Amino acid sequence: MTKNEAVLSFLDANFADAKCALHFHNPFECLIAVSLSAQTNDKSVNQVTPALFLAYPDPFALAKASVKEVEPYIESLGLYHNKAKNIVNLANALVNQFDNAVPLKKEDLLSLPGVGIKTANVVLAECAGVPAIAVDTHVNRVAVRLGYAKKSDEPFTVEKKLEKQFDPKDYIKLHHQIIAFGRAICHSQKPECARCGLHEHCLYFKKCALTTDK
Repeated sequence: MTKNEAVLSFLDANFADAKCALHFHNPFECLIAVSLSAQTNDKSVNQVTPALFLAYPDPFALAKASVKEVEPYIESLGLYHNKAKNIVNLANALVNQFDNAVPLKKEDLLSLPGVGIKTANVVLAECAGVPAIAVDTHVNRVAVRLGYAKKSDEPFTVEKKLEKQFDPKDYIKLHHQIIAFGRAICHSQKPECARCGLHEHCLYFKKCALTTDK
């Protein structure tokens, strides 16, 4: 079994049901939820978005709001002032440039204020089924430990290196499974290596084994 086959087999066996943890019902909610998830966890975002989306159900409604009006809905999140400002600006761009709708082309999404490659990839994958591997902290960490990328690589480089290794039909599933694996087992600190079936391919595990043997 090749390394890539081993990775897919392990992830399929242990994280077959992995999916996006953010809650949303349409591309607008997806875009806002992903934007709010920066430097916080999905659970925290899911706690604030129901009330936020009830008050501002579409780009036009959010664009009319002031930053001060939006802040109370997301104040439990880190950097809430900046995030409130960002999503109001984002809503204005959707209204003014895309007729109150979320564009589902990568170049259009990347033209929006505050939208980077990760956010664009998540929206495209979740809302349009476009094959993409969005690189967050979990995907980056696992890619480095498994030798697919270097620690110094930028997220875009990690994305491209992973995409070269796997079939596009697996990109979306793989993205979710790697995140689930990173959260459940391959933690940043004190990963639960005893629960992992990828020791043979893990640079981190091999380094730890060498250190222990000395």
